[in-house]
Amino acid sequence: MLAGLQGSGKTTLAGKLGRWLKEHGHSPMLVAADLQRPNAVTQLQVVGQQAGVAVFAPEPGNGIGDPVGVARNSIAEARRKLYDVVVVDTAGRLGIDAELMQQAADIRDAVQPDEILFVVDAMIGQDAVTTAQAFLDGVGFSGVVLSKLDGDARGGAALSVAQVTGQQVMFASNGEKLTDFDVFHPDRMASRILGMGDMLTLIEQAEKAFDADQAAKAAAKLQGKGGDFTLEDFLEQMQAVRRMGSLSKIMGMIPGMAQFRDQLENFDEREIDRIQALILSMTPAERANPKMIDGSRRTRIAKGAGRSVSDVNQLVDRFFEARKMMLAMAGGGGMPGVPGMPGAGGKRAKAKQQAQPKRTKRASGNPAKRAAEQRAAAVKQPAPSTTGASAFGFGGDGDGTPGTGLPADFELPKNLRDLL
Repeated sequence: MLAGLQGSGKTTLAGKLGRWLKEHGHSPMLVAADLQRPNAVTQLQVVGQQAGVAVFAPEPGNGIGDPVGVARNSIAEARRKLYDVVVVDTAGRLGIDAELMQQAADIRDAVQPDEILFVVDAMIGQDAVTTAQAFLDGVGFSGVVLSKLDGDARGGAALSVAQVTGQQVMFASNGEKLTDFDVFHPDRMASRILGMGDMLTLIEQAEKAFDADQAAKAAAKLQGKGGDFTLEDFLEQMQAVRRMGSLSKIMGMIPGMAQFRDQLENFDEREIDRIQALILSMTPAERANPKMIDGSRRTRIAKGAGRSVSDVNQLVDRFFEARKMMLAMAGGGGMPGVPGMPGAGGKRAKAKQQAQPKRTKRASGNPAKRAAEQRAAAVKQPAPSTTGASAFGFGGDGDGTPGTGLPADFELPKNLRDLL
C-alpha cells in the first residue's frame, strides 16, 4: 500500500515499483484506488502499460466510486489471476486532514497489506518530518520511499524522516522515467549529497546495459587484437550507454562531476540521436572503414540523415580523434597530450626515450678555445672538502675544526640524544 500527500509521486512510483518487481521475477498488479484526483486512474493505466504491468481499475475515478471497495476487490482479483504482489495506489491530500487519514486507515484494514510505504517528496523540506509523523500516528507505515531525488534539494531533509519515525528508507526514485528507481543505499546517498558521485550504482547500471561479449570484443579491438574499432562498434557502445539512462545523470554519478552540474543539465540528449542517425545512414562498408567516406559519400550520408555535410565531417573527424585517444589509453599510455598523467607518453614513448643516449656538449675544434673551456669547467667544479663534512651535509664543529661527520658532533636535544 502506498500512502502520502498529493503530488508526492505515488502514482508514478506505483509503475516504477511494478516494473522493478517484474524484473525480479514477480507478477505484480497495480490497483487504482485513488478515485479523488482528476485522471489519477487514467494516469495509472498509462504508467502500468508502459511498465508492462497489469492494472486493476474497475471505477472511472474523478470523484466516482468507493476506494475501499476497489482495494478489497483487488485482492480477490489477484488471487483469481495468480498475481503474487498487489500495489495499491491511494489518494492524497494537499495537507493532513481527518478524511485523508480515515480513508487510508479503512483501505489498510480492508486489504491488510504486508508493507505500507510512505512516499515523501525529497524537495518538501523540513515539513517532511511533520507529515511523516502524522501518517505514522494515523495510518502507520513500515518503510519510506524518497521521490524526486533528481531535484536540487538532494533529499537531506527527507532523510531525517527515517531518524524521527524509526522506519528505514527502502526505495529511492531519482527521475521521471520508469527506470529511475532502485533500492535505497545510505552510503551511496551520502556520497551524492556530498557531491562525491555514485560509482557503485553506475557500475550496476552498466552491468545491466552492456553485453559482456560485445564489451570484450570492443576491448580487444581497442587493444589491437581483434581488428580496428569501427563506427559499428561505436554505435553499439553508444546504444548501450543510452540504455543506462540520460547522459547527464550518468555523468553526475562520476566523482568530481558535481561542479559541472549546470553544464550537464544543459546538455542536449537529442545530439546522441543525431549522431546515431548519421551512422545508420552509412553503408556497412563505410561503418567498417570510415576512411573511404569521400566527399560524394558524405553528401549522401548527410541527406539520408537529414543533416548537413559539416555534421558528417565533424562526426568522422571526432571518431578518428576518439579512437586514437582510446587506443593510446588501452595501450597503457594514459591520457595523450596531458602532462603529468601517469604514462602520458605511452610505452613506445618511454622505450624511445630510454633508447636515446644523453646528449653531451662537443669540445671545440679550436685548441685555444678548447683550453679555455677546460679551464672554465675546472673553475665551476667545487674544490674537495677539507672540513670533514659528510655526504649528508654534516660539517665541522662550527669553529673551523674538522668534524667527523657523525651525529655525535651535533648538539642534539636531550630526549633525542637518549634515544641514540
